[in-house]
Amino acid sequence: MTTRASLPYVDELPIEIGADRKATWAALLRVVEGSFASARGRGPARLLGCEDTVPSGPRPLARGSAFPGFHVETAEPPSELALAGRHRFSTYLLSFRLEDAGSGRTRLVAETRAAFPGLKGSVYRALVIGTRMHVIVTRRLLTATKRRAERS
Repeated sequence: MTTRASLPYVDELPIEIGADRKATWAALLRVVEGSFASARGRGPARLLGCEDTVPSGPRPLARGSAFPGFHVETAEPPSELALAGRHRFSTYLLSFRLEDAGSGRTRLVAETRAAFPGLKGSVYRALVIGTRMHVIVTRRLLTATKRRAERS
């Protein structure tokens, strides 16, 4: 089990959503599933040596669900979804916290924690974190969740 305390902090990206936590939770599950569970994610997951390379477990996403690159570590609707993973170059946790923002709005916060051991891990960190590729992908997840939640 990967825990927040066991991994170094990388970053935290928030977004405010014009929908309540229940609608935001439903949107988050659909966006995460749609973004990571597709067949096109299997090749990169295998190439990196990810622990999780195929979709499995319960649907909708719950503790024990998995898809390429991640498995659901925590699912506490409508408060927190934590996705954990491991591959040759990193051990990581991407968690989403849903907080009331008043007036039927939700603050969704994506927090990333990760360890990048050894020289190869350092190179991988530079490629993923140093180029801001991680921030771009995470912001896309947040924005897609916002759009879906606000449409519902």
